[in-house]
Amino acid sequence: MINEKTTKELITLANEPESLSLRGVEEDSQNVKIIDVRPVEAYNGWQLKNEPRGGHISGAKSLPAKWLNYIDWIEIVRHKNILPENEIIIYGYSADESQKVAERFLKSGYSNISVYNHFLDEWAPNPDLPMQKLERFKNLVSAEWVHELISGRKPAEYDNDKYVIVHSHYRNRDAYLTGHIPGAIDMDTLALEAPETWNRRSPEELKMALEAHGITSGTTVILYGKYMDPDNADEFPGSAAGDIGAIRNAFIMMYAGVKDVRVLNGGFRSWLDAGFETSYIDEPKAPVNDFGVSIPQKPELAVDTPEAKEMLASSKAELVCVRSWPEYIGEVSGYNYIEAKGRIPGAVFADCGSDAYHMENYRNVDHTSREFQETAEIWMNNGITPDKHLAFYCGTGWRGSEAWFNAWLMGWPRVSVYDGGWFEWSNDPNNPFETGVPELFRNLVE
Repeated sequence: MINEKTTKELITLANEPESLSLRGVEEDSQNVKIIDVRPVEAYNGWQLKNEPRGGHISGAKSLPAKWLNYIDWIEIVRHKNILPENEIIIYGYSADESQKVAERFLKSGYSNISVYNHFLDEWAPNPDLPMQKLERFKNLVSAEWVHELISGRKPAEYDNDKYVIVHSHYRNRDAYLTGHIPGAIDMDTLALEAPETWNRRSPEELKMALEAHGITSGTTVILYGKYMDPDNADEFPGSAAGDIGAIRNAFIMMYAGVKDVRVLNGGFRSWLDAGFETSYIDEPKAPVNDFGVSIPQKPELAVDTPEAKEMLASSKAELVCVRSWPEYIGEVSGYNYIEAKGRIPGAVFADCGSDAYHMENYRNVDHTSREFQETAEIWMNNGITPDKHLAFYCGTGWRGSEAWFNAWLMGWPRVSVYDGGWFEWSNDPNNPFETGVPELFRNLVE
């Protein structure tokens, strides 16, 4: 049986700390689970139905109705720690949508199910009712937002008259030529990072590259990539991980001084899922004469090895290792061009997923960014907190950039990318390194 909750009942539950926490990061330990089945963009803060306030009911979990189409739906639910013994309260933009998700829960063995059908007419309009949103949600855009932009309209949270859509890739123009967003140009990540070090290029090189791609500091840049099942056995596995490469390019553009950088949430997969037209035209780039400001405008976004060492010695900073567990304990280097295995002593572990070319632990099943409160909870449990200066790193900068982007979107005040990462650190024989399972984790793996 599916019950219907009133706003008064939901407020009562929300005000009972033993039932539901409003702080988000603690909610998983409670019995009541409020489930938001709207698109992830609405959960993050986009007002897709012109509601007075954007965001979600405080403490709610994101479980878009779109995911009902995935065969492993119940695994997704369990992964979010939504369990059969929980009381489940479902809300969305429409009663029909909430009902469909509720029925799937019933079929999956969940018995205590309710729906709340007054989010639009009662909860969102009332400023006294608690809501949360991603601090910089506007920098994570949807396929619908991009479609509105290229159709000549003015999408929400956009006030500019010049934009460039960038299909990012690494040594893989075929990823672009086999289908891209209409009007998008391609950009190889090598335009902005040097293969000798895999660090960002010099200010002079960045200026030339950005100008060649038609980008000034005042251009709104929308970046995305195409996920193509990376295989470590390939000569260049990163060529199939353009979705991570797009965020790497976004980081370097922001470091350089592009003021308005957006990332398409879910990459090209989101464009396809939305059913929009795919283009196969090799769009010409329209170079500009001057980037407009000196580079870098935001040098604090990047940390190099000397500062990384200072951070390791500071109680007010952390180096955050966004690598896989086998890389972290030194079983593998993670790359076919890096021989050294191990980790930087003192670095905090922030597991990326399976290997150097995947970010499963930071992504949903449709490649959109994971619910930001889940990411924050995992980080905080590992001592990664917003009161510290955090420098995220991986092997060469891609995964570190994506984790950094998550923290930046959340509004964490001092977040950077340690650009050199394991590649640069391990190339200096004077730098210390560790292997094996750290003491902190031994009880968990034994």
